[in-house]
Amino acid sequence: MTEAPAGSLDAADRPVGVFDSGLGGLTVARAIFRRMPREALLYFGDTARVPYGSKSPDAVRHFSREAVHYLYSQGVKAVVVACNTATAHALHVLRAEAPVPVVGVVAAGARAAAAATRSRRVGIIGTAGTIDSGAYDLALRHLVGGEAVKVYAQPCPLFVPLVEEGLGDHPAAALIAAEYLQPLKEMAVDVLVLGCTHYPILAPLIAEVMGPEVILVDSAEEAAAELESVLAAHGLQSWRVESPTHRFTVSDLPIRFGSIGSRFFGDSMGRVEQVHVEGCLSEGPALW
Repeated sequence: MTEAPAGSLDAADRPVGVFDSGLGGLTVARAIFRRMPREALLYFGDTARVPYGSKSPDAVRHFSREAVHYLYSQGVKAVVVACNTATAHALHVLRAEAPVPVVGVVAAGARAAAAATRSRRVGIIGTAGTIDSGAYDLALRHLVGGEAVKVYAQPCPLFVPLVEEGLGDHPAAALIAAEYLQPLKEMAVDVLVLGCTHYPILAPLIAEVMGPEVILVDSAEEAAAELESVLAAHGLQSWRVESPTHRFTVSDLPIRFGSIGSRFFGDSMGRVEQVHVEGCLSEGPALW
């Protein structure tokens, strides 16, 4: 095994903070866990204020700043904003204030879509807030080149509550998915970006509706890959030998979060803690 760089263990063995408006960011946490099994995770889900997709940009920025400042106060070495709406509206603010590297999900997903498309007809599904921001459209046009790419965006507001309520297998989910995705099928997109970290939970259903010729881009997997690169670039990869300890925190209903979240993260979630993030902005980040 390669030796750890001298003097790097203390900072490198701090946890990675993962933030989402609810439990959808667990898809990102799971992707990080699988890709980098040595990394400890501190997850925060803002379950008291979910969903962010229907909130104003100003509200999303305020909630996001409180959430990541809480993570800073816990001594994380990097933050993954595992929420497309928060990434679209708040990433620039979060990075400007950050004492640590901050990774979002939009740019990573856009890069994967740009690389995968053959027809340059790309579909995006997300919350109303993410779609209205135009973040994916802007990122794809920058990557592919202006009008060379056609981006078709479709808000899917009911997908988040379906996942949050554990109803992904309910017959109603199939009807809703067919209704939402029909316009994208008519546009003959060859790549579909799952522009919300809740949506990978519904990926089998979405794939069935769209058909085998359409490539699904999972922004959770792409964000995990970007995090790995960022940690390496900053010399922050963990060199621990023992299994890491993960913490899962929420702003409301920890028992319910643990019950639903364990369905796709597994039994390794353990106990879920309830924390309060209001006031973290006035206290300021804990810089080690």
